[in-house]
Amino acid sequence: MFSFVTSLAIVLVTVIAPDSSAQASPSPSSPRSASTGTAQQFAHAGASTTAVLRDGYRVSMKPTAPAVGRPDPGSAQAIAYDLVLAKGWDEGQYSCLVALWQRESNWNTFAMNPTSGAYGIPQALPGSKMASAGADWATNPATQIIWGIGYIQARYVTPCGAWEHSEQNNWY
Repeated sequence: MFSFVTSLAIVLVTVIAPDSSAQASPSPSSPRSASTGTAQQFAHAGASTTAVLRDGYRVSMKPTAPAVGRPDPGSAQAIAYDLVLAKGWDEGQYSCLVALWQRESNWNTFAMNPTSGAYGIPQALPGSKMASAGADWATNPATQIIWGIGYIQARYVTPCGAWEHSEQNNWY
């Protein structure tokens, strides 16, 4: 009964005298707000980077790919997982690679972009570039993945570097 009466009293006070509720406001005597003007500011730059400004410090967060588990044995993703770890990269880099190629080709060995002609799992443009990794580039996911990881390492250093570029530019 006491809880009901208390809840009813709070509702009635809010309805009858809405201006009487407490409101937070910056304290003019606060040394932080007096010295910097704004105590805290949040800025969002596009969909890929978040920046927080507070007390003269800036914290930026790079886009991160969602974590993924271990792939099914024998799958294209399992081949990529083994190659990523063999490069000395960690599972975070593998997560970036999975997200990147999920977006690019849905891990389809035969994926072709009808507009650009990009081909395969890594969406090589032209697809025949992957012949440098093997003559079976058009049909073998392992060959495509080997080429794609080499391309990423040469151009972006890591899969997360490629993912970050893709998040910012919508291509890699």
